[in-house]
Amino acid sequence: MENRKTVFDYVLLVVFCGMIVITVYPFLNVLAISLNDPMDTMRNVNFIIPRKFTLSNYIYIFAENNMIRPFILSVVKTVVGTGIGVICTSMLAYVLSRKDFYFNKPFTILFIVTMYVSGGMIPEYLLIMRTLKMGNNFWVYIIPGMIWVYNVILMRSFIEGLPMALQEAAKIDGANDFTIWYRVILPLCTPTIATVALFQAVGQWNSFMDTYLYARELPTLQYVLYEIMESAQIRVDPHAASMGQLKNAVSPMSVRMAITVVATVPILVVYPFLQKYFVGGMTLGAVKD
Repeated sequence: MENRKTVFDYVLLVVFCGMIVITVYPFLNVLAISLNDPMDTMRNVNFIIPRKFTLSNYIYIFAENNMIRPFILSVVKTVVGTGIGVICTSMLAYVLSRKDFYFNKPFTILFIVTMYVSGGMIPEYLLIMRTLKMGNNFWVYIIPGMIWVYNVILMRSFIEGLPMALQEAAKIDGANDFTIWYRVILPLCTPTIATVALFQAVGQWNSFMDTYLYARELPTLQYVLYEIMESAQIRVDPHAASMGQLKNAVSPMSVRMAITVVATVPILVVYPFLQKYFVGGMTLGAVKD
């Protein structure tokens, strides 16, 4: 029996090691290509360690483009959008979790329907640009994505799992709904708040279509990186090429990988600090409907 158990443990170890390799390899490959010589990358991209180490790909990204203003705008957009999104999401979730709210189910169904059916890009564009007149306005980054239905359902489910006696006790003490939400609900929703905040932050940080469609005069870092990626071409010194040597070349593949690393690192830096709350929020706030 012990031998069978030992063999099974070894099998599990091999399986888990294989899963780790499958999971880690793509990121290491992207990092290696971003730090590898562009022309060498064009010959073969299947490696995890740079064969010819260089920072030329990152120099190309940062030296020829002004990144300071887009970076600051992206940070402000992410922080403000995440903060407002968490506040509005938690407020709406609290309202929908109240059993005494008469329109609880109709509103919930209406919100869920929007997850599967939307008006489309053209009506959205006309609403934002012509009706709301938010073109090239900072708030075009915040208001349209202020509330995500999935986050509302996640937080509402968590709030419904809290003891109702806490809210009733607060009411007896004279607290109104806003006070209950602020002083009772929010402190108990730390795991789901961290989860929703992470979802909102990742969405805000990674988005570039909002800039592309509505605010090209307020370019974010992601949009600038997108433009660099689209415009990256192989640049070769003709004189060097005649000598059989390729110099000052920029490979689109290498530039794309460097851009991927630049766009991903900030989220990787923030995630470890929220991981504990993120896992707890996903577990405790599991959808019960």
